[in-house]
This record gives sequence, structure tokens and C-alpha cells, in this order.
Amino acid sequence: MIIKPNVKGFLCTTAHPEGCREHVRREIDYMKSRERRAFRRTPPKNVLVIGCSAGYGLSARIAAAYGYGAATLGICREREPSENRTGSPGFYNYHAFDEMAGEDGLKAVTINEDAFLGSTKEKAVEILRREMGPADLVIYSLAAPKRTLGDGRVVRSALKTTGEPFTGNDLDLRTMEIREVVIDAATPQEIENSVKVMGGEDWYEWIQTLSEAGVLSEGAVAVAFSYLGPEVTYPIYLHGTMGQAKQHLYETSLKITEDFGDRGVKGYISMNKSMVTQASIAIPRAPIYIAIAKKVMEEEGCYEDCIRQMERLLCKKMAPGEEPEVDEMNRIRMDDLELQPHIQEQISGRMESVTTENVAELAGLEGFWEDFYHMYGFGYENIDYGADISHFI
Repeated sequence: MIIKPNVKGFLCTTAHPEGCREHVRREIDYMKSRERRAFRRTPPKNVLVIGCSAGYGLSARIAAAYGYGAATLGICREREPSENRTGSPGFYNYHAFDEMAGEDGLKAVTINEDAFLGSTKEKAVEILRREMGPADLVIYSLAAPKRTLGDGRVVRSALKTTGEPFTGNDLDLRTMEIREVVIDAATPQEIENSVKVMGGEDWYEWIQTLSEAGVLSEGAVAVAFSYLGPEVTYPIYLHGTMGQAKQHLYETSLKITEDFGDRGVKGYISMNKSMVTQASIAIPRAPIYIAIAKKVMEEEGCYEDCIRQMERLLCKKMAPGEEPEVDEMNRIRMDDLELQPHIQEQISGRMESVTTENVAELAGLEGFWEDFYHMYGFGYENIDYGADISHFI
């Protein structure tokens, strides 16, 4: 089979195995090119990454493995390939990482199961107990649209605003036109469900399960990834269902520190920058903001991709032996470069003036689409995309 991208809206239904391997290889090569820091304290030996197969989760796992020399246990739920359909990109990503890390003498184990399930948590406990040792760092990077609860019920999140409907401009990824969109207000039930899926309840359950099983180290750190964004994104994010969920996630970070503090465990939120990821571009109004922000930050020389952002987080902002750099709310601000006033002034101006006619110039769509296709293993100049692929793994 010759695998080509099959793009439908903000999704691509195919993934290229060799291209995904190349994506992982490049992030690993970047970390190998960096001089290993001499930390003040022994870095984490065992790192658990919940949501490990793409975007920030994958990059955090690579940064922990190659920046710390850590053994990593990853949790994800990815589609396996079939006879006539490729697997999801995350499937190829985690297989490539496990293989490359092993070749470099780094232990890497991945559980491809639903992270929300108690059975997955118990499987992780057994692997830590038998093969690795207690987790010193737990990274929560889960981005899922739905969650199966303990009683079997399935709840789904909603990407909506709250209060009143919101009207604004967005980039239609099917036509590449700027169009007006109306984002409906969520019902109370949709808000509750969104918090169930994207809030901190599952993160807390992971920490509780690990602690009770004796596979969470004394003084372990738990960090969850979140996003705040600037004022132009507030109606759909901060003031929307996602904002409600992320507020709960933040409150959970404080609860983890309070409830497990007798063992020295601390919880943090990392407020990451905007990025082209499978999760982010599904958010209404996010594509146009992300495209413009990327263009502006590249022009200003301060743009970071996922692996550079995660290296700065784990090796600088959270450097072992040093207190994490936090704001007045105890949050780690990885969005500090994006939210610089002169950067936001330019982004806001472009958001207000962007049209279908000037979007390519103001938003740098070429770079946006390059990132999009790379997520699925396409667009790498050294991959022969005309070659027949006889295997999907």
C-alpha cells in the first residue's frame, strides 16, 4: 500500500509509519544534541507519562528519557493497524520511541489501554513494582474527548462557551477561508461532563492508586499540562467548558500537594504554550490563533516546538534539585514567551484584521500545515512517500 494523507477537516485518517518514526527520531536527535545538564540532585529515575504518544506527552517522555536518563512508563490509547487501515500516529510514535530508547540503553514500556480505567492503573502499578521501581515524576498529559466511568457510563466533553453564545472569526481548515463561527453555550450537564473528562479527577486517582500501592516515591512530583492563553481566546477557553475543566485541574494540583504532602509529594500545573496538536486544533477558533501566534513568534525568534518546550520545562523550570519556577498561583509558566506584551499586541492586531485574502500572509499557513502533516508522519523530505508499505508496524 502507498500511504497518502487523507485529510478531513482538522483530522487526518491515515498515518505514515516511517514518517512517524522520523518525527520521533528528530526529537530524540535534538535531545541527544543537547549537553546533559549536571543537576543539583539526582534526576528522576522512573517517570510515568499518562498520555504519552503525541504532542507534549510524547515530547515530555523523550525529554525525560534523554535529559534525565530516566526509565519511562507510558500510558496511551491508540488505534492499532489492520489489513487495510493504518494505525493512529500515536501507535507508530510510541512503538518507535520504545524501540529507539531500548537501542540507547533506556528502559521504555508502553501500555496501550484506556488511562481512565482502573485496570490500566493496576497494570501500571504491576509494571512499576516488577520492572522499574517507584515513580519519581508523574506527568499527566491526557487529552481525550470522552471517559468511561467506573459504573460503565461514558461521558463526553463539549468544546463550548458558558453563559452566552460567542461569535468570532475562525479558520476553516477545509476551505482555508476565514469565516464567522457561533459557539453555543454549554448546558450545566455539558459543563459537568467536561470537567469529568478534562478536569483533575482522573489525575488524582492515578496519584492515589500509585501511593496506596507503594509505587510513588517519597518526594515525587506530579505535573499536569494545561493552557491559559491570552484574552482573545478567553470566550472559548478560559470562560468556556475547557476553562472550567482546567480550573478543576489546577485545584487538583493543590489537593495533591495537601493530601500527599506527608510523603513530600507535590502537584503542579504547567501552563504550556499554544501548539499545533491533534487536540488543540479541534478547539473552535484555535487554528487561526495558533497559526498567527506561531508566525509572530518565529518572526520574533522566540518560537518553541514541543520538544524544546519540554526540554525547558524538565531541565530548567523543573530542574532536579531546584524549586520549580512558579507564579503567584503555584503554576509553572511555559507560556511566558507567548504572553509577552509585544508578542500579544502583534497577535491581537492580526486576529482583528485577518481575512481570507490576507490569511496566508498574516498567519503563515505554510508553517501551520507543515506542523499538521508532521503529526501524521507526512511532509518529511527524506521519506519516500511513493514507496509501497508492506507492513504497518
